[in-house]
Parts: sequence; C-alpha cells; structure tokens
Amino acid sequence: MRRREFIAALGGAAAWPLAARAQQSAIPVIGFLGAEAYEPWAERLEAFRQGLSEAGFVEGRNVMIEYRWANGQLGQLPMLAAELVRRDVAVIVAPGAAPAALAAQAATKTIPVVFQTAGDPIRLGLVASLNKPGGNVTGITSLGVQVVPKRLQLLRELIPTLTSVAVLANPSNPITEGNLRELDAVARQQQVHLHVLEAMTEDDFDLAFTRMTNLQVGALLIVPDSFLTSHGGMLGAMTARNGVPAIYQYRSFVTAGGLMSYGTSFAGLFRQVGAYTGRVLKGEKPADLPVQQATNFELLINLNTAKALKLSVPLTLLGRADEVIE
Repeated sequence: MRRREFIAALGGAAAWPLAARAQQSAIPVIGFLGAEAYEPWAERLEAFRQGLSEAGFVEGRNVMIEYRWANGQLGQLPMLAAELVRRDVAVIVAPGAAPAALAAQAATKTIPVVFQTAGDPIRLGLVASLNKPGGNVTGITSLGVQVVPKRLQLLRELIPTLTSVAVLANPSNPITEGNLRELDAVARQQQVHLHVLEAMTEDDFDLAFTRMTNLQVGALLIVPDSFLTSHGGMLGAMTARNGVPAIYQYRSFVTAGGLMSYGTSFAGLFRQVGAYTGRVLKGEKPADLPVQQATNFELLINLNTAKALKLSVPLTLLGRADEVIE
C-alpha cells in the first residue's frame, strides 16, 4: 500500500469511531430514578418500555436508559438524582414514590421530569395544577391517598365485625400523613379504631407484629411506601405466618401469602408513564402536559390464606375480584 493510501485508510479508521460516538451521543438518554430495588420491577419496566415503543422509542435502538436504584433507601435519592443531572439526560423518569419525584424536581429546573406517584401532586408541590402543571414536571398519579380508605372498606366487607385495625406506615414518606388523614376519616365513619405502627427498617417489622399481637387487632392495612413495597413479599409471608388478615396494594404481597391487594393496574399505569416520556422526548413541554390520573384498579384475593385464617369470603367480594389465588 502506498504511503498516501495508508494515511487515508488510517484517517478513515480513526474517523469511524468518532462518527459512531457522535451518532451514539445523538441518541436521547432517559434517566430512570427508582426508589425501590430492581428485582420487583421487571413487569412494570416491561410496561414502561411498551409505552415508550408506542411513542416510537425502543431502548437500545433510538433511546438509552440510565437506571438508578435506591433499594428502598430514600435518603439516597437526592444523590442519585444529581448523578442523572450530571449525566445530562434528556428526561428523568421518577416512578413509584413521591420521594423520587421530589428528589428529581429538587435536582433540576430545566431537565423534564415525568413522575408517577400515589400522592396528590399539587399537595406535594410537584405541580401548580393538574391541567397546567407549569415548570418542568408532569406525570401520572394513581390516586393512592383516595384508594387507601377503600382498602379499609374491603377489610370491613370481608370481616363485618372488624373494630380494630393496625396500620403499618413509613413516617419518612411525605404522602404518609395524607394517607393516614384520609384513612382516619373513613375509620371514624365505620367505627373502626386504628393503631398506627411505624416501620422504616426491617428490624421494625418484628416489633410491629409483636405489637399487633399485644393489641389483638383484627386486621392489618399497609400504607403505600417504596420501602414497604420493596419488602412486600416478606410482609405478605409474615402476615400469613402470624395469622393476620392483611391488605396492601401489590400482587406480590398476595402471592407471598397476604390476604388481599387492591390498587392500580401497574401494567396500564407504567405504559402511561412510558407514553408520556415518549411525548416529552418528541419535544412536548411538561408545563403543557396535564397530569393524568389512573382509573383502572385490581382486586386480588388469596383464598388459601382466607381458609387458613378461617375466613369466609362473601360471594359479592369474590365476584368483584380480578384474580383469585387458590
């Protein structure tokens, strides 16, 4: 090979990776800020990717996703959000917990943020209004505060003589106060006495169940929280082992031995989050995208657990269940 041809070939070889890097850098990057651990999120992530694909974005093809997981340690969220800001992602997705959305909002006023929370986004300070969010934040709310009292009603329907209920809650979660306030109002109407038990670490679980036994409560209601959700399987197994009728929001709680779950259909919810993220990637501004509200909810009942607890599930309740585990 002649010297001139060799230099030209060498220059082309050197230019190729530069061109490839330029092309790669042109692909938008989504920063995914998860408050929980990765393992329980496989199904929800699949729904999120489906929503993205419906908007024309496929991970690894024309969009990249940088994942950050707090593993239930909410204090890690501000640091993880700051990492995504330094990564200069195109949008931050903060699903599943109000603390994740708040951490993303605090970390940037310019990068769009798409949240998913069970709390009231206006009361949390995430948006100015549902129709006109303003700023750089919008998303989906699953109306968890309003759904929590419904779970108490379901327990009362299953156990008409219920007069005392333990409530397991994480006081460090900003939506807990609103949940407890709504729950207390319904409990007063139904003449049910609530015993609020706090849990912020795994060590708190044994203490909480010991207190339930001492208080002789008739049932347990778990308030939505990312830390408690990351231990949903453990809590479901503990309620079964301790013989406590209990209700939470996730299917994994019921499959692990919990009695009932009632909450948003996460397949539909996270597909919405993915679709909204796609709209932001296409250039729509969060300030102009109304906060959407989830409307599909699922009721699951574990009949094996009900039988072990010697509870007879009313046919009216079974008829409304989306899934019965036998």
